[in-house]
Amino acid sequence: MQHVTTIEVSKEDIKFSAAHFTIFSATERERLHGHNYFVSVEFSAPVGDNGICFSYKEIKDRLRAICDGLDEYMLLPQHSPHLTIEEDGLNYRVRFAEDTLYFLKSDTIILPVRNTTLEEFSRYLLDCLLADGDFMRDSGMLRFVLKVSSGAGQWGSASWEPSSKGASA
Repeated sequence: MQHVTTIEVSKEDIKFSAAHFTIFSATERERLHGHNYFVSVEFSAPVGDNGICFSYKEIKDRLRAICDGLDEYMLLPQHSPHLTIEEDGLNYRVRFAEDTLYFLKSDTIILPVRNTTLEEFSRYLLDCLLADGDFMRDSGMLRFVLKVSSGAGQWGSASWEPSSKGASA
């Protein structure tokens, strides 16, 4: 008889370091700063006849690749209603309220998010994993939760189930 189990994967090397600032309103934002973000996942799937769901390496390799792509960058939110991001030679010129900030393009990633927060990062990272829909479907996953931490005791998460249309925070 096949049963379902829940597995958590939380490895010290599944992480990225990045600079950001959170935007609170049209006139208030944090100062530029950085975090070491840790990523973990929890998933539920059927246990096969061989006593495993699937090779966890599949998930770990995908997460490490996504994290490597964000590591040591300035992260900007493409869809913030309070920022204007323009190209200016080798830089991005970012306007917020009365401030104008410049970031080297080579040091910056503009993410398709509304804010550079745990809520948005968890959804974004989960969407990156879901882009490989064949893996999620073929693994037989019944539920998947991706969590991002910006420090001890502070996590944001997004979850997915096969019947859902996408990630939810």
